[in-house]
Amino acid sequence: MNDSCDGASPNRRQLLRHAACGFGSVALAGMLGAGAAAGPQRASTTHYAPRAKRIIFLFMAGGVSQVDSFDYKPLLEREDGRVRDFNDARNVARTGQGAKSRVMKSLWKFQQHGESGKWASSLFPELSRCVDDLCFLHGMHTEGVAHGPATLFLHTGATNLIRPSIGSWVTYGLGSENDNLPAFVVLAPSLGNGGPRNYGSAFLPAVYQGTTIGRAGAAAKDAHIPYLLNGARTAAAQQQQLDLVQALNREQIKNRPGDSELAAVIESYELAYRMQRHAPEALDLSRESKATLDQYGIGVPATDDYGRRCLMARRLAEAGVRYIQVNYTDNSNNPPWDQHSEMPKHAAHAAAVDKPIAALLADLKQRGLLDDTLVWWGSEFGRNPFAENNGTGRDHNPNGFTAWLAGGGVKAGFSYGSTDEFGHVAVAQKVHMHDLHATILHLLGLDHQRLTYRYSGRDFRLTDVAGDVKHEIFA
Repeated sequence: MNDSCDGASPNRRQLLRHAACGFGSVALAGMLGAGAAAGPQRASTTHYAPRAKRIIFLFMAGGVSQVDSFDYKPLLEREDGRVRDFNDARNVARTGQGAKSRVMKSLWKFQQHGESGKWASSLFPELSRCVDDLCFLHGMHTEGVAHGPATLFLHTGATNLIRPSIGSWVTYGLGSENDNLPAFVVLAPSLGNGGPRNYGSAFLPAVYQGTTIGRAGAAAKDAHIPYLLNGARTAAAQQQQLDLVQALNREQIKNRPGDSELAAVIESYELAYRMQRHAPEALDLSRESKATLDQYGIGVPATDDYGRRCLMARRLAEAGVRYIQVNYTDNSNNPPWDQHSEMPKHAAHAAAVDKPIAALLADLKQRGLLDDTLVWWGSEFGRNPFAENNGTGRDHNPNGFTAWLAGGGVKAGFSYGSTDEFGHVAVAQKVHMHDLHATILHLLGLDHQRLTYRYSGRDFRLTDVAGDVKHEIFA
């Protein structure tokens, strides 16, 4: 007799299995589609003594201009308006050769800040006061000259292949700090430029994918985990329902060994049940003081959305979430920082994130969380030091740009690497995106060469066959 879920003439035991294929699995699959992910077990050991326990990644989608923010180039002021030859990646990709372009100075004034004397522009006045806590990586370079490939590369280490995201690799290697919350949370994800692939687990077990809260373009005050609470049943009734569904699914998984998606869905129900008691508290910003809300710019139209996300990130970090990504993006394929024709628009985006990020750093520091929380700020690439088509904007630049880290074992008030005198190409102490991934994993106690997963006959890793750890930036 056929024991499959679609067999004919079922007996009583098969009927239960069929039911598991029906209402149980449909409900669970719906949860999985909504982004629920089970909490992996906490890692018992790491490859190295970790300097950081968790990550908050502040993703600035579209490409913040390094020469208008943190990479001061006096030559741009002197050469402004002059035409020079630039062997630009975008022009080479389009025409096979470089092009003459008009140098464009920064629209914002630079000055030195803090005891470290780091340069920062007036584009980020609040973050300028935090430079003594930041570790600048001025020699960043990456793969991909368009948003889609470069965004995928930043998140997964590949421009066009289906690979696990860095958040999935981190939770695969370290597990969860809190069994009652997801290990990997993504705030306001975008559907553009890779969409779910940027927080997906690919061929890693599905348990390691990110749990989404809110979405790009939607108000942060309305962001929540869907279907988290059930007001129609008592706690006892919900426990009874969970026990029944889990029993049905355990029967089903006996016939589908190795099905990681089903296993993740089953575990997600257990996590979802525990989250009913713990997640609302972690996500409830009303528990914060007015002074804290004001510090993050909550209640002020320009900063309310990103302020709420940054404060939520701090609460999630405090509660033990391992990897938290806070997106500043939208659902288009030309995200916010993508100023091809009007650089002044950078000011509006900076005004939306500057105060909240500075508040997050200060808040983490005041609570003692910055010591073991690694904050990572960056875009998929930077922008060119010359005008695009002799206009008023800047094109994409993957050859030289700036990212920064804070806390979590890195040097504070420190700069590593540099671009050329125009701010166009990384020339010294260069940091490829593979290098940054390797370095981040090392700070978490993970060896990027040993953090592997065998799939389709090959051992895969986040950094593929590249990546050098930049020990020079470690405190």
